[in-house]
Amino acid sequence: MRIVVIGAGAMGSLFGGYLSRFHEVTLVGTREAHMEKIRRDGVQITEADGRTQCCRPDARVSTVGMKPADLILVQTKAPATDAALKGHREIIAPQTYVLTLQNGMGHEEVLRRYAKDEQIVIGTTKHNCSVTEPGCIRHNGSGMTYIGSLTGDTARLKFIADALTQCGLKCECCPDVRRLIYSKLLINASSSVLSGVLQVPQGFVLSDPHAWTLCTMLIRETVAVAAGEGICFDPEEKVEEVRELLQGNPGGLTSIYADLRDGRQTEVDTISGAVVAAGRKYGISTPFQQTMVELVHAMEGKACL
Repeated sequence: MRIVVIGAGAMGSLFGGYLSRFHEVTLVGTREAHMEKIRRDGVQITEADGRTQCCRPDARVSTVGMKPADLILVQTKAPATDAALKGHREIIAPQTYVLTLQNGMGHEEVLRRYAKDEQIVIGTTKHNCSVTEPGCIRHNGSGMTYIGSLTGDTARLKFIADALTQCGLKCECCPDVRRLIYSKLLINASSSVLSGVLQVPQGFVLSDPHAWTLCTMLIRETVAVAAGEGICFDPEEKVEEVRELLQGNPGGLTSIYADLRDGRQTEVDTISGAVVAAGRKYGISTPFQQTMVELVHAMEGKACL
């Protein structure tokens, strides 16, 4: 299968590297040093147990002259999605599938500008990784990847799930993939965004009573919004799930933490902002999520001073 991964950050490089084991994969990114290192030496992936493997996808900053892809995996930061797809639209053909595993939700609204609903695949993954230096990835945690269709006929996507699984990225087609996306959003839109605003490891959110109170309020607002979409969770169970997650990884640093620390634009609009937008749609008040959105954008503005 001809696969193009747009966005050669940590997750894009991880998935592109693994997929290149059995498929023709091109990584497309904007950081020339990172792309040159991959072209020359491959993607060096260090697993959680210390083992290192080298994978060799192609690496480019441009798709000019390339044939259309069978599958495009979108792994850019959310604010860059539209510009990235516009710049590479020549590789999107009527038979091309476009898969997003990006953080947050609502990405299909951008993808619809470049592909039809039957071409769009949405999903979520539990893999976690970071770029340690150009061309080098630390694979911090593994887990299942789930994908689904906007049009409901999820079974036709089995060949994509099989391709990911064959390459070591266990994947299943899921008719109820939106529920799984909301489950991940419940974490990102609570403890993750709060640790970013406070600029603390995730364990602090649990250990500090004030931070934990705010975290539980953010969880409950997201549960209420999910219910508006017909996706029902027990709020107490979700609070306990986040508690256990933070207990298990107290030193964890999230991507939104790193973005704010390093003065980069965040994905808050597709995380907390997505909860606010859905709440507005269903008439559900989300004052705590709205506060997170405004605080994060204020911190982004502060970094520009």
